[in-house]
Amino acid sequence: MYRRVLSFVVAIMVVFALVVPSQAGRVRKGEVTFRVTIDAPVENKDTRLWLPYPVTDNYQTIEDVRIEGNFTYQGIYRERETGNIILYAEWKEPEEERYLTLRFRVTAEERVRRDFPSREGDIPFEVRPYMRATRFTPTDGKVGEIALEITRGKETILEKARAIYDWVVENTFRDPTVQGCGLGDVEVTLAKRSGKCADISSVFVALARAGGVPAREVFGLRLGKEKKSDLTGGHHCWAEFYLPGYGWVPVDPADVRKVMLVKKLDLKDAEPYREYYFGAVDEYRIVLARGGRGYYLSPKQNDGPINYFMYPYAEVDGRALEWLASQKRLKYRITFQEIP
Repeated sequence: MYRRVLSFVVAIMVVFALVVPSQAGRVRKGEVTFRVTIDAPVENKDTRLWLPYPVTDNYQTIEDVRIEGNFTYQGIYRERETGNIILYAEWKEPEEERYLTLRFRVTAEERVRRDFPSREGDIPFEVRPYMRATRFTPTDGKVGEIALEITRGKETILEKARAIYDWVVENTFRDPTVQGCGLGDVEVTLAKRSGKCADISSVFVALARAGGVPAREVFGLRLGKEKKSDLTGGHHCWAEFYLPGYGWVPVDPADVRKVMLVKKLDLKDAEPYREYYFGAVDEYRIVLARGGRGYYLSPKQNDGPINYFMYPYAEVDGRALEWLASQKRLKYRITFQEIP
């Protein structure tokens, strides 16, 4: 039975965001459609889906949200640890095909955060968790040694963050053979000095934390540059560091390395891109989720903590389906339609 559920735009000011109103910049407008289907036996009565649910912030406006599907139940949830918003659905009855469609209109603005203050304040208590080591964000061993060398002689958070960003740009490479956005395994990426956006961004975050800089991953989606675009392969991960007395600052060393690979640039020729992506990211992207690695979603999944939450995630009879852009049993298509 087909169902149409009119949802609402969740407007929540999470203290972790700590951003200020944006200045006018370049914008991208359009309608994004997620179509997810799950391959499960027709008679199955335990199929569950979690999907990142983008929300309005100072740089993106999400509106006219529509959710359709033949699910038994759907709801919007807030994940306790990260504050990220989740669209959850479940199928408790036999179905020939299990599907869900999420549509919304978005106005995305270029995020520019470079009007840095001359003096830095103290790191707020609420931000201190983004300085801790985790299973997926190690700060000791080789990571700690590299961070100590990079930040030697640097006294401010801004100086340390810039030095770490430059080191990552200069010492990592984009590997186009990595599946999806990569696993974000910091130690493996450092050993290989190569990976995709989740790998390179995770290296920045780990080195930053090891160097005393609060930092976190940002998980998002690139928007199309044409009037109609297929965004299915457009997931992207970048990073943010926290500057006391100012707020969160975007950085994207992975996109610098991607431009270098695509345009066949050396470090000298890539200097304009390196400068741009320290303190800014373009308007052709939206944020789906922030922070958090190796945690449980809401409602809680059965098959252990998730590495990171950017792709759709599903379980059948309590077992996770392959989620890293596999398109096997968990299939999805994302499209973009430009709006004037």
